[in-house]
Amino acid sequence: APAGGAALRPCSSGAAPGRLGKAVLDRIIRVDHAGEFGANRIYAGQMAVLGRSSAGPVIQQMWNQEKDHLKKFSELMVTYRVRPTILLPFWNVAGFVLGAGSALLGKKGAMACTVAVEESISDHYNSQIRTLVEGDPEKYKELLQIIKQFRDEEREHHDIGLEHDAEAAPAYSVLKAAIQLGCKAAIFLSERI
Repeated sequence: APAGGAALRPCSSGAAPGRLGKAVLDRIIRVDHAGEFGANRIYAGQMAVLGRSSAGPVIQQMWNQEKDHLKKFSELMVTYRVRPTILLPFWNVAGFVLGAGSALLGKKGAMACTVAVEESISDHYNSQIRTLVEGDPEKYKELLQIIKQFRDEEREHHDIGLEHDAEAAPAYSVLKAAIQLGCKAAIFLSERI
């Protein structure tokens, strides 16, 4: 424990409060880029199955925001000179399969997937916000604003999923838990590899 006996609060970035190095910043940008890439592939899979259905316009609206998120994190990768995760080819396939697979369960299945993924992403963004605030909120003001905005939009997607009967999907709680476990694994791996 540091001086004074106060314990450090763990955070997903591995940073100690007040000290935010390049490695931690690289992990944040790398995993967020990977996450937005994966989200794009999920929505692409959902649109491949449900694009011409009544759910198509709702999915397309969320996908358009995810495209903007990915574009911004692609720009930040260049600005901060961060290498992407080597797992992008895997997330390309896995994201599409998850999106299409959930959509094959119908609109409710696609929305259940959206709820699970967006809840995981917004929780992860909250953890990153805490890390950046504890590190140096003034230095990372722009990044904090971006992550807060994207977190809020992910929460909107979560709520849209609930409004469109996600909880009525077959085996909703099992499906949600399985998808969120996959999200946690993807976050862990994408931060590091």
